[in-house]
Amino acid sequence: MRFLSLMGNSFGCSASGERLVSAARDGDLQEAKALLEYNPRLARYSTFGVRNSPLHYSAAQGHYEIVSLLVESGVDINLRNFRGQTALMQACQYGHWEVVQILMLFKANIHKTDYLNGGTALHFAALNGHTRCIRLLLADYVPSIPNFLNTMRRTQEVSLSDFDEDSLSEMINKRADGGITALHMAALNGHAESLQLLLDLGACVTDVTVEDGTTIDLIGAGSTALHYAACGGNAVCCQVLISRGASLIAQNANGWTPLMVARSWHRNWLEGILSRRPEGRIKILPSPFISLPMMSIMRISREYGWRHTIQSPACIDPCAVCLERRCTVSAEGCGHEFCTRCALYLCSTNTAIASSGPPGSIPCPLCRNPIVSFIKIPGRSPAREQPRMSLSLSLCTTCPTVGSEPTDTPMCTQLCKPDISCTRIRPVSSSSSFRSLSCQRFPSMRLNSTLCMGASDTNSCLVRCPRSGLRRSSSQGESGGGSSRRSWLFSLNQLYVTTGGSS
Repeated sequence: MRFLSLMGNSFGCSASGERLVSAARDGDLQEAKALLEYNPRLARYSTFGVRNSPLHYSAAQGHYEIVSLLVESGVDINLRNFRGQTALMQACQYGHWEVVQILMLFKANIHKTDYLNGGTALHFAALNGHTRCIRLLLADYVPSIPNFLNTMRRTQEVSLSDFDEDSLSEMINKRADGGITALHMAALNGHAESLQLLLDLGACVTDVTVEDGTTIDLIGAGSTALHYAACGGNAVCCQVLISRGASLIAQNANGWTPLMVARSWHRNWLEGILSRRPEGRIKILPSPFISLPMMSIMRISREYGWRHTIQSPACIDPCAVCLERRCTVSAEGCGHEFCTRCALYLCSTNTAIASSGPPGSIPCPLCRNPIVSFIKIPGRSPAREQPRMSLSLSLCTTCPTVGSEPTDTPMCTQLCKPDISCTRIRPVSSSSSFRSLSCQRFPSMRLNSTLCMGASDTNSCLVRCPRSGLRRSSSQGESGGGSSRRSWLFSLNQLYVTTGGSS
């Protein structure tokens, strides 16, 4: 009997988990909130076979509000599916930069590789040309300093304590199976903006692929990014690579130069570019996707929060961009103040180049002066929402009643039966609180009859019937608490007698 009770309750969790998966895939925020309030363990649910969690589905579809809800519920942000892909990889694959921004704020691991090709999230973003995602992925490696780009191009030697160039080079030149880098992926698919950003951040044009025996390589091992660009047929990518020092005479394992690769793939329009090096040096402007203030605003957001659901009072000047939230950061230089959320959005979406200022600075939306870094305004911080508890998914077994008086009816061991109609139970008052399965205190809630599946003519029960483990809250008086508690026990006993006895 105990085994059947456990199996029935686990099937109920599976049904609720599938509902959460559907809500995450379809972007139903209210449904996801209701299910997670009912059972926070559902955040770790994964579908059978492909092992995609609700976090994977919401990230792949770009529902960033549900992603934020799931992450704050305590789900493992680096969960993998059967291909070894994380939610960050899927968000980068489909170009949902809002999701990437949230996952990076919660410090998602960008070094993880998938099981099929050994690619990281950076490879997925470069493969599909999602330059904004690349900018967010490398936000923790690009310091908010004015001379960063000059340091990368070796035009100025400066010792920077906050800049680890080796870590940036290792990350941006990380190899997937076959020695393929993110630069190879961007060059092959003709994503000139992504390729230019990778080169500005230190991608190596001389890295070559290798023969690993598993990767199907139609170009040949030992190919540079220029070989891949010649195969892809994008003239702009070839010109950018040549201007950064790519060799026109480099041969791969098949003895092919980039020109020979272009001819074999019938890219005849590239012969004039790949046959001879241009006489003068091609001057290419820095990538407009470099955002120097990104690191500073990401650190402020992680330390002080960015949600800020409370609107600014009328007596305080609100953010000049959204006119709703309180200013919490200021632009270093011009001194204009913004809320953290608007500053994040500005750094993540800006593609304009400041007319005056170092490369990578973004123009202030109020005065157009360059912004290199953001600083926190002393004494002001966004209102942070308390994160939910991290609970692991397991069989929904009953927990011992805590702080309840012993009764004659063993209600603490009874599971919700199908023939008990949960709609007959009175709504829980605000002075009472439930005990979850892990004996943690949750806020009181009102049962909604539309979510209850416990009627005899419907499916199995989604909402567990409350048990005798009800505890008086601190706001309830001593005099009224005993009578209220006895009335609850009395009503539950009456319900058990009228329904459970008849069954």
